[in-house]
Amino acid sequence: MEYIKTSIPDVLLIKPKLHMDQRGYFAETFRQDKLRDSIGYQVNFFQENETRSKKGVLRGLHFQLPPFAQSKLVRVIDGEVLDIVVDIRKGSPTFGHHLAENLSKKNKHQLFIPRGFAHGFVVLSEWATFSYKVDNYYSPKSDAGLAFNDPNLGLNWGLPLDQLILSKKDLNQPTLDMLYNECLLFSYKKNLYE
Repeated sequence: MEYIKTSIPDVLLIKPKLHMDQRGYFAETFRQDKLRDSIGYQVNFFQENETRSKKGVLRGLHFQLPPFAQSKLVRVIDGEVLDIVVDIRKGSPTFGHHLAENLSKKNKHQLFIPRGFAHGFVVLSEWATFSYKVDNYYSPKSDAGLAFNDPNLGLNWGLPLDQLILSKKDLNQPTLDMLYNECLLFSYKKNLYE
């Protein structure tokens, strides 16, 4: 696997290597030791989730507040999505910056998203199956979100707004400024597990 620093250095793009022959292919999709060596600290994933969504479904931007903050390792099993992460760590050199990456069954790319980021994706194919590992359990009380259409973020979801399908919850998330004013953001730390 290849681990590539992105424009937000704490977020990694991971490209698995495919071993192909007449039977099909084999790909290593996760190695804890290689991830640890690439990010500089140990992440222990506790839970794995999967969603199946039709074209236009936008899930996000989600995060969990401490003490249930989560790092994620995300990938697409079937179909294609546009995956977006936003740095919501106060004091971070990339605070408020976002990264958009196409993840698909074809390219097999993954993203490692550390704690302190809001995350979401929109389905670009007819259907997509999206899988993600997290390093902390789901906590309804800590569940939080960021507005997918925050005008100050300038996010381009790759589809016209009238084609996006969102839950009521995701249609009513606060902007980054609102989160900042309500002190519902992370503090920037070099070691994300401090």
